[in-house]
Amino acid sequence: MTVRVTLVSPAMSKALSDVRFDDDSSLAPAGLARAEAAAGALPPALHVYTSPSQRCRQTAQALGLNAEPLAGLAACDMGRWRGQTLDAVAAAEAEAVALWLDDPTAAPHGGEALRDVRIRVGAWLDTVQHSLTGRIVAVAEPDVVRAAVLHALSAPDQAVWRLDVRPLTATELSGRAQRWNLLNGYALRPRNGEVSSHR
Repeated sequence: MTVRVTLVSPAMSKALSDVRFDDDSSLAPAGLARAEAAAGALPPALHVYTSPSQRCRQTAQALGLNAEPLAGLAACDMGRWRGQTLDAVAAAEAEAVALWLDDPTAAPHGGEALRDVRIRVGAWLDTVQHSLTGRIVAVAEPDVVRAAVLHALSAPDQAVWRLDVRPLTATELSGRAQRWNLLNGYALRPRNGEVSSHR
């Protein structure tokens, strides 16, 4: 049996627009409006989940999804960098930022290494593939989407920075016979209130 996992990135928030390590802020008004306008863009799913962050939960609600928050889909714990902009951290801790960008096993901020996020998200994806069927939707943080794609494609950890996950886009993974296929992220834009043609 085939399982289809649609990973939806959250709509725009101030943290995203500021290039700031998220502090669990809410969606920006324009992001919320865009998510509400995209309600109905996703096909029905048997299971619907969300990262526990406020912006992911608000995106799910705006899309009309009754989503269950999962700790396993949480964003990377950025430790003491949480809430700060990348520019500010780079100015104060240039060597630490360089290490973090170069080494997926490093966590100079005192939080979680990117490899650990990949392992955590990969474990969830493996569980989904072996225990569920049909369509699954998860509104997930961009780093969670990147981790899932890396795991699905068995890509090297260093490729994490080469994956661009834009706000309010859907990335589809279809799993069968111990492998995953990828449909790159597409914008959620229902036409005239109709369900998106992406399946």
